[in-house]
Amino acid sequence: MTTAAGTLTWAPASERTDLLAAPVAAAIAALPSARVAEIDPELADTAAFCEAYASPPQFSANCVVVAGRRGGETRHVAVLVLATDRADINGVVRRHVDARKISFAPMDEAVEITGMEYGGITPVGLPQEWPVLVDEAVVAAGEVVIGSGVRGSKLLVDAAELAALPSAEVLALAQPTG
Repeated sequence: MTTAAGTLTWAPASERTDLLAAPVAAAIAALPSARVAEIDPELADTAAFCEAYASPPQFSANCVVVAGRRGGETRHVAVLVLATDRADINGVVRRHVDARKISFAPMDEAVEITGMEYGGITPVGLPQEWPVLVDEAVVAAGEVVIGSGVRGSKLLVDAAELAALPSAEVLALAQPTG
């Protein structure tokens, strides 16, 4: 059976909050299944992580921060899709958040407003007013690997718990990348 766990040694995230960004550590109780594993920060990017730790990409979910604008107001949204897929930001996401323009948040802005490291941003611990849009394929994957808020670790979580986050909404967001 193929699983997301790969070759890493996982520990309950609630017991290793030292491996999490502060906002993630503060919110980790919302994900009772969450386990954390320390990784080489140089291998935090999804493709390198999956290869180095034998974690299949179909069980890795990437979180991106997008900024939607309408009438001079900017609204941030987190989008979670499998590493094997690409989010339809300009179509589905833009229409869902009722934005005239939408784009990926600049790296420095995303880091500042999330309190997380670039390459480790995760839906856990984001500002409560942000919608968290979770692709239906993420939920269908079961256990998935996501960021921990820092580049030096990853979380392994039951995707149903991500879908149950207070600001989460499950939608068909992605198109396979090939």
